[in-house]
Amino acid sequence: MHVDKDLVAASATPLVLAILAEGESYGYAILRRVEELSAGRMTWTDGMLYPLLHRLDRLGYVTSSWGAAPTGRRRKHYAVTPAGLEALAERRRQWEVVSAALGRVWQELASPADGAGGTLAGPAPAGAL
Repeated sequence: MHVDKDLVAASATPLVLAILAEGESYGYAILRRVEELSAGRMTWTDGMLYPLLHRLDRLGYVTSSWGAAPTGRRRKHYAVTPAGLEALAERRRQWEVVSAALGRVWQELASPADGAGGTLAGPAPAGAL
């Protein structure tokens, strides 16, 4: 399944902040965590992640520091800040509103109260009523 780029963009900030709220991490590990959390249905690229991390850093939502990987290579680590946790909490409240609204409308479409509505699967086959 392909996840629309608008949905990916809208979810990117809260997803990265939530991953970093689990603990300090680095780019490749964040990419793998997104893939893991989405059961392989969302695969981000470096070109999407690093501009987001730089923006979150500029906003003061994350900090970054250089460290060494077990191989000895330098690796940039990111950690969420208190401001980032506040931003995450606000984004979560916003997503809960959107999710609840979608849940209600999808439930109504799936089982309309008056029997006159459609379903998420499409119109009923001829003679099904």
